[in-house]
Amino acid sequence: MSPAGPAVVPTLEVESALAAACGPGERIVVGIDEVGRGALAGPVTLGACAVRAVDGEIAPLPAGVRDSKRLSARRREALVEPIRESALAVATGWASAAEIDEAGIMTALTRAALRALDALELPDGARIDAILLDGDADVLTPALASRGGHVPRVALQVSADRDCASVAAASVVAKVARDAHMVALDEELPAYGWAGNKGYGSAAHREAIDALGASDHHRRSWRLGSSPAPTGAPAPAPVRASTRIQAPVRQAPLTGVLWDDPDPGTGVEERE
Repeated sequence: MSPAGPAVVPTLEVESALAAACGPGERIVVGIDEVGRGALAGPVTLGACAVRAVDGEIAPLPAGVRDSKRLSARRREALVEPIRESALAVATGWASAAEIDEAGIMTALTRAALRALDALELPDGARIDAILLDGDADVLTPALASRGGHVPRVALQVSADRDCASVAAASVVAKVARDAHMVALDEELPAYGWAGNKGYGSAAHREAIDALGASDHHRRSWRLGSSPAPTGAPAPAPVRASTRIQAPVRQAPLTGVLWDDPDPGTGVEERE
């Protein structure tokens, strides 16, 4: 998370520069951001926000767009429709907990990003000229190149979710979508408090895993509980949707960064 201080208002300056670097005329730039990378349960979700530049000029996104972690849940939800109306296109891509276990978090992030890009409903004949990623690791270009055909320019910028409006908008769309998904899962399995912790590693969530075991929605390859199981002790059976034990929900502040979380098993929920 960015240090405390005056709120930064994201702009479209980086997107405009990217469009200009691709040549004159009409260009499409897509900002991408993720949500759920450090969670213990649930999918990872990638948001994509496409903007159209005409000779470097881009129509503004809603004035209230910020990095999703700096907005309340109510404000994020109120921004989704204005973002959809202002952007050229928005979409989300998903990779499940089982997919994260099978392929690893980096591969899952890449797959979800590709799915978000594929889901963008662009005008007929239009193609993406540039993609703006938050972070410092390009996990996308090799995957795009392996598909053949046109490969958009991929640009990296640390704190792009804070500074770049298209990426901030993508973060809002992804956060609202994933939060709604975790609330729906909580209705099936209330024991883990997902409506509150959104699958992140709050103390109450880890204690529920200690008591009940991992569910089908947990990332089983990660460290999940609060402490190692005693030697020789049987592991609790996976919890199914019929379990109705309600664990208390406690929140903790976020400490992760996009594409580069050194210990994904200790991620906690973003602040509300």
